[in-house]
Amino acid sequence: MSIKRNNPKPRLADSVEFGGLVYLSGQVPSDLTGDITQQTQDVLDKIDALLAASQSDKTCILSAQVWIKNMHRDFAAFNAVWESWMPVEHSPARAAVEANMAREQVLVEIMVTAVQR
Repeated sequence: MSIKRNNPKPRLADSVEFGGLVYLSGQVPSDLTGDITQQTQDVLDKIDALLAASQSDKTCILSAQVWIKNMHRDFAAFNAVWESWMPVEHSPARAAVEANMAREQVLVEIMVTAVQR
C-alpha cells in the first residue's frame, strides 16, 4: 500500500490517505474575524471540501479531535453548529478540549480521521 500526501507543505500536508482512511490535518478558520459560530462553520466547510477531495464525506468520519480556545464561553455555541452539521446517526468518536491556539484570533481547530468511500 502506498501513502498519498495531499498538498504537502514543509510542516504538514492537508491530508494523508492510507489503507482506505483519510487523516486530515487540524483545520482552522480562514476568516479569523468571526465569532465561534462563524469560525466553526468555516472549519466544517473546509473539512467537507478536504474529505470530498479524498472520496469521503462527514458521514464517514470515525473520530474527531476538537480544540476550543475558551470552553466556558464557546462550547455550547460550537456544539450547536456541530450538531446542525453532523447527522446524529453518523456521529464519530470525539474529544474536545480547551487549548491555547497558535494564533490569538483562532477560536477553534478540528482534526478528523475518516473512511474513504
